[in-house]
Amino acid sequence: MSGQKTPEQLAAEFKAAQDEANAKVKAIAEEALGKAKAGEALTEKLKGDADEALIKMNDLAGQVTELAQKMARGGGDGKEAAQSLGEQFVESEGFKAWADGRPRQGKSDMAVKATITTSTVDAAGSVGAATDRTRLPGMIEQPQRRLVVRDLISQGRINTAALEYIQEKGFTNNAGMHAEGTKKPESDIQLELIATSARTIAHWMKVSKQALSDVSQLRSHIDNRLLFGLDLKEEQQLLFGDGVGQNLLGIVPQATAYAIPAGVVTEGLTIIDTLRIAQLPAALALLPATGHVLNPIDWASIELQKDGMGRHIIGQPQGSAPASLWRLPVVETPAMAVGKFLTGAFQMGAEVFDLWDSRIEVGFENDDFTRNLLTILAEERIALALYRPEAFVYGDIAPAAGG
Repeated sequence: MSGQKTPEQLAAEFKAAQDEANAKVKAIAEEALGKAKAGEALTEKLKGDADEALIKMNDLAGQVTELAQKMARGGGDGKEAAQSLGEQFVESEGFKAWADGRPRQGKSDMAVKATITTSTVDAAGSVGAATDRTRLPGMIEQPQRRLVVRDLISQGRINTAALEYIQEKGFTNNAGMHAEGTKKPESDIQLELIATSARTIAHWMKVSKQALSDVSQLRSHIDNRLLFGLDLKEEQQLLFGDGVGQNLLGIVPQATAYAIPAGVVTEGLTIIDTLRIAQLPAALALLPATGHVLNPIDWASIELQKDGMGRHIIGQPQGSAPASLWRLPVVETPAMAVGKFLTGAFQMGAEVFDLWDSRIEVGFENDDFTRNLLTILAEERIALALYRPEAFVYGDIAPAAGG
């Protein structure tokens, strides 16, 4: 800033003033000593001049010390540190004029006109750079639900988007004993060629290069969140995709509707009984069920059921065994609606194929390059084959009224 003196210039001025004050004190002291040797009494004026010279010398010595401390705090890089209110007061013109008048009493003041704020800009009253900030380590993430559906299904790979497979619609087993000379029994199997194709699940986020540079965890956090988003959509498609447009044809739309087979006693059925009955169609199709899929609310209702003595029937409050019912694992997912269930032979009745594994790609889109932006994309391509629709049963978990 033009006209503003550097600490080095101020130091030189203070040093010259201090030398002058020291010389004046020395001269007064020599004069007083000479009068004392001559037996002359010291006049009041000489005493006053001595006191005044000593005060000014001590004052200048204090200012030189303060300036030296100020230069030390500045680090010697030639840049002036921001002045405190005390430093501004000592160097103000009002104080200097008052000090130059050799005062023995009175006061000097300085008006502070700037509003003190937490701003970090280089302006009067800005103290933001002096304030501490508390930053907690890490990032607070949104909760992630446990995915289970894909883990239940057999998994394979394909090399092209088009997929054809044979779906068994029914099997009539007439195998029997054969007598010599008679016609052997004939069985029947109904097969259908199903054609489908892989579907793409994708989404992206845009982020600045500065943000990626400033926050070390941000890239991995975005990658994980994008991949998790793919998993959520994939689970919904595997269960409920309607096959329209780019949707997969999921398991539930092809599953057999729940019905109580003839011969099963229906009196006093509970939701636990419903899941046992749901295992029958898969067993009758010679593909024993391998699991139940329930909403967490429904599974909690089952675990909380008690007998007449108040003991839990299924749930073990202090147990650590995996959830199971009727010898089958129970998987919980919010993707399943409350009050609904899916039971089936997941491993033998269906298979999910990967054409593209879940992947993360980073690139520029449109004017991203000139705006220092990056586009982060996550996508996958999968296909679903349902070999035996009758191996799956879907329906309401609560027994029908009057059941």
